[in-house]
Amino acid sequence: MMKDFSIGVIGGSGIYEIDGLEILGEKFIDTPFGMPSAEVVLASVAGKMVAFIPRHGKGHAFNPSKVNYQANIFALKSVGVKNIISLSAVGSLKEELAPRDFVIPSQIIDKTKYRTGTFFDDMAVHAGFAEPFCNKLGNVIEKAASEMDITVHRGGTYVCMEGPLFSTKAESELHRSWGASVIGMTAIPEAKLAREAEICYATIALVTDYDVWKDETVSVEAVIETLNENSANAKALLKKVICGINLDNDHSSLSEQRRGKAQCCCQDALRNAVMTAPELITKETRTKLAPLLKKYFPVDESES
Repeated sequence: MMKDFSIGVIGGSGIYEIDGLEILGEKFIDTPFGMPSAEVVLASVAGKMVAFIPRHGKGHAFNPSKVNYQANIFALKSVGVKNIISLSAVGSLKEELAPRDFVIPSQIIDKTKYRTGTFFDDMAVHAGFAEPFCNKLGNVIEKAASEMDITVHRGGTYVCMEGPLFSTKAESELHRSWGASVIGMTAIPEAKLAREAEICYATIALVTDYDVWKDETVSVEAVIETLNENSANAKALLKKVICGINLDNDHSSLSEQRRGKAQCCCQDALRNAVMTAPELITKETRTKLAPLLKKYFPVDESES
């Protein structure tokens, strides 16, 4: 029986070069939502089982609007992932967030238009999303970053735009007027789908530029150059974060949540979220979505 790969990482293929990483194999998972961006790379990092997936596919084949986010998150859930660390290139909307800085955002504004943000088109499911990033996982990232010689900022709002074009100057100034911190193209619907999959999710946002409110233009060449310059720090931070995740305490108990002591309740997000009457949830739906629903709606093999 395959071990659970409790930690998932979504980012570029360069993250496979983490020092000490041992690749155990690859698994191509055909999900009910289609094929993920690429094979899920199964690996060991400091003795912890980690599942990696390149968001944009091999060779950056998919633009942000064409990534199959549903399949990517479903595939990670299927191999046992309970914590996702997302790496994302972003533009800065604040002077103090400089290129090459790292940001751990706490909020999201969704400006996407064409993406499916739920697994549950056939059901009424309303999970809480007031805190879109897992605070517990954010704490792990912040602690790991504090032990390195890098500049990291905790908190702030990530504006997720549709893309694939960069912002106009008018849009950039609008987002700044909202008090937002960074702008990117990938945190939505990843964060929404991770919440529906009851997976803790946090983003390490890598600032590549000042968007167009300050820069005359934002070029792909400049973004890639900055990412390449910061890749060593990103990989070193990612390794420290993986080592810092406590797999023996993935989420707080219900009693802790009721007492208000829990850092997150990501892994119980569906407990009171399903509005559809159980008798209306078909065996077909429960089978199709078993990795997401089996905790609450197990499949009864005796059903016709």
